[in-house]
Amino acid sequence: MYYKIGERIEEFTPKSFDKLDFQYIAVISSEEWIKNNKKFSMGIEWDINLDEITDTHAEVNIDSLTGTFSIPSRKNISGPKHNFAFALDEKGVVFVDDEGFALKIIDKISKSKKYINPCLERFLYDFLESIIHRDYKIIERYDARLDQIEKDVLNEDSTGSIRELTDIRSELRDLRIHYAQLMDLSQELEENENDYFKEDNERYFHLVFQRVQSLHEMASSLSDYTAHIRDLNQAQIDLKQNKIMTILTVVTSIFMPLTLITGWYGMNFVHMPELAQPAAYPIVIGVCIFIAVACLVFFKKKKWL
Repeated sequence: MYYKIGERIEEFTPKSFDKLDFQYIAVISSEEWIKNNKKFSMGIEWDINLDEITDTHAEVNIDSLTGTFSIPSRKNISGPKHNFAFALDEKGVVFVDDEGFALKIIDKISKSKKYINPCLERFLYDFLESIIHRDYKIIERYDARLDQIEKDVLNEDSTGSIRELTDIRSELRDLRIHYAQLMDLSQELEENENDYFKEDNERYFHLVFQRVQSLHEMASSLSDYTAHIRDLNQAQIDLKQNKIMTILTVVTSIFMPLTLITGWYGMNFVHMPELAQPAAYPIVIGVCIFIAVACLVFFKKKKWL
């Protein structure tokens, strides 16, 4: 697919890319790139393998700027990514995409955007913006979910929530890496080392950088929030364990003197005068009850119970 960058993004059929009087967008497969890359006159021999793409970045060449995109799916952040590559110069940009992800973005832009000053820089701004345009809502959903998980932790109902917290932490980490890479890409475009872009239009890339930076900071903040919730959950677990240990200590403290008494009178020596006294048994029972009650009152005053 080939598009003309004009008042709107419109399809066209090129005869030669050398004689165009407008900037263009091309979306082709990796196989087509291998066969026809010379017709774009970018002066590069680029054997791109889309299966080996692992990140989003840009590289400056003598006659062009090349790079790759590795975009996490917004439906499954930690799942398979949308991988494609690009090459651009002052005449236009070529996307090498076997999946059709870039084509979907361009089709959306062509239907929704109308340019007063058509240029490659503005299209690239819209393209990058389309990648992140829903991310503020995604971040808000993460924030709301983490708030609920924190409430579950405080209400001691966090068994399933903590497992979900681990998944959220992993997804936020993937988003932070993605945003950091987009920030580097935006800066590379803004530096305009090969002077492909008009100086007045470099601001578009700075706007993208600022928005991605804001998302990166929000994702980092939420990632720190997950660490806080995890620590809070551990504190709740420790508190429960302390309560259990306190109860065990209290029970042990109560039964220690009772165990001593029963052990003492369980020796059954012949010369134990108490054994011959009819009132000895109820007296021992009364002493045991008194000791138990006295211990409970003492522990209550000390707020150990």
